[in-house]
Amino acid sequence: MTAYEVEKALSTMRILVDTREQPTPQSRARYEAFGVPWRRQKLDFGDYSAEFEVEGKTVSLAGIIAVERKMGFGEIASNFCRERARFAAEFDRAKAAGGKIVLIVEGGNWEKAYRGQYRSQMSPASLIASLLTWEARYNSPVFICSQTTTGRLIHDVLRYEGREFMLRQGEGETR
Repeated sequence: MTAYEVEKALSTMRILVDTREQPTPQSRARYEAFGVPWRRQKLDFGDYSAEFEVEGKTVSLAGIIAVERKMGFGEIASNFCRERARFAAEFDRAKAAGGKIVLIVEGGNWEKAYRGQYRSQMSPASLIASLLTWEARYNSPVFICSQTTTGRLIHDVLRYEGREFMLRQGEGETR
């Protein structure tokens, strides 16, 4: 694909929201912040992915790239402790499929993580070790942002992942 064709496809972006994502006032605000259309679809992994129109065909990133959103360090700590096997299985599925999950944690920053300023009995050292292990083991970048930034960040992550995917396809790389 040429750069022009990629930009044209990016203008058709639609975000896919996993059907297990619970509709709440906060989720509706997040969807509005996407700034592009969205629709619900069952995803094999992650909470969000995207699709684009390319030469009259829908190109989906579902199964290739997804964003997993967590409400805060307390939720991710729970995933790393009580729900670790289930949480790891989701990332293992993505890795086995050649996919990638970007992890977004809302409402904190690295300083709060290191100081243990979150609701969990998981130690700061264990939380930091788990976050960085996930990043290394699963090629899963970890972004930490405020709740008001999440929708825009999801959009931007998926847009640029989509852009790079389409440019690779234009070079003949297959996945």
